[in-house]
Amino acid sequence: MTQSDPGAQCFCGLPAPYDDCCGRFHRGEMKAPTAERLMRSRFSAFCVDDEGYLLRTWHPSTRPPHIDFDESLRWQRLEVLRTAGGSYLDTEGTVLFRAHYVQRNRPGLMEEHSRFVLQDGTWSYLGPLPSLPPITPARGR
Repeated sequence: MTQSDPGAQCFCGLPAPYDDCCGRFHRGEMKAPTAERLMRSRFSAFCVDDEGYLLRTWHPSTRPPHIDFDESLRWQRLEVLRTAGGSYLDTEGTVLFRAHYVQRNRPGLMEEHSRFVLQDGTWSYLGPLPSLPPITPARGR
């Protein structure tokens, strides 16, 4: 699917056409109302190579100067595993997700626990939560 396929199912996994789902966020007609919807719309933006949307929704403190899209990588499917906060009443939220892709005809998987913040009525992506080191069992004496 490309941005020119507005009637196709949205990449984000919600049961709506792209044009009515994430497309309206990408076009700037609406803002994502929750952290989860922003995360889903950002996944869709990666699917359609929408650098402008990705940069606009990335928090200025962590935003890169540009996005390097890998032409050999195609995002396939999104699974939202867990959310915390990020609702209409929150100013912060996290979303744990799994993104499936194909790269050079090989399937792959990316998992991230993302952080989001609401400022001036707009959700922004901050970046992944730092991963914790594995717990090492204590040794007996």
